[in-house]
Amino acid sequence: MTETNTPPDERRPGGLTDIHIAVFIFGFSGLFGKLLSCSPWVIVLGRTFFAFCALYPLLGRLSLNPFQESRKHLWAFMLQGALLAFHWTAFFHAIQVSSVAMGLLTFSTFPVFVTFMEPMFFKERLTAGDLTAALVVFLGLILVLPSLDLSLKPVQGAFWGTISGFTFAVLALVNRQTVTRSHPMKVAFYQNFFACITLAPIVLFIQPEFPSLHDTFLLAVLGIICTALAHTMFIRSLVRIKARTAAVITGLEPIYGIIFAFFLLHETPGPRILAGGVLILSATTLASRLHKKNAP
Repeated sequence: MTETNTPPDERRPGGLTDIHIAVFIFGFSGLFGKLLSCSPWVIVLGRTFFAFCALYPLLGRLSLNPFQESRKHLWAFMLQGALLAFHWTAFFHAIQVSSVAMGLLTFSTFPVFVTFMEPMFFKERLTAGDLTAALVVFLGLILVLPSLDLSLKPVQGAFWGTISGFTFAVLALVNRQTVTRSHPMKVAFYQNFFACITLAPIVLFIQPEFPSLHDTFLLAVLGIICTALAHTMFIRSLVRIKARTAAVITGLEPIYGIIFAFFLLHETPGPRILAGGVLILSATTLASRLHKKNAP
């Protein structure tokens, strides 16, 4: 299988299917912040380790050599890996200090960041639909904040969730450019590999407790299913759809995550969080309808 150099084109089928499946799987990821007893650093280290180990043999089956990259591209992948590591660490920290719902919903600020940064990256015009969707997401996030007091755990969770959203927005924009010259699975491999390399010395320095057998199994599930598979599909979707479209569709992730947390962790979100989730879901629906309307 040859590498793709096809530019993003929202008129071709496949991109929406990939992004919706990836986001559904991503919805499980937040639960691991509560199911695992490890620190966020260890969670992300284990996640990326199992992810790149799972992706490596798949590259061979697709006749993709991960070592045939220029030094310039490797430096770019190193930067992406560092961004990914910081994004996921902030994401799991947000969930551990607050709740799955708070971490996921505030992470969903990333469509707002993407909406206003993508035109600067790719010289594209903002549309009224883009602005409306971003505004609805922003209003939904306002509803979930109890106050602005950073001493409160929920507010700390919202802060770190927003940081994870910003870093993911930057990564999504970089990914859109990267997939025009490298196969999505190779991009996912390198990003997870360099994220793991970035975190390894940090984890060795803080010397956390070694994960238990149960935690190791959960980290393997997180790395292989929720990362290697879902991350590849997410990156592949950016070949066909704009980062703004992918960003707003990812607003479904907190909806899935809240539902999973309710049934599996017995976390019951309050009315404000539910109202914010409804607004985010509305924005996602709007983005999907605009995508279909613009398609031939």
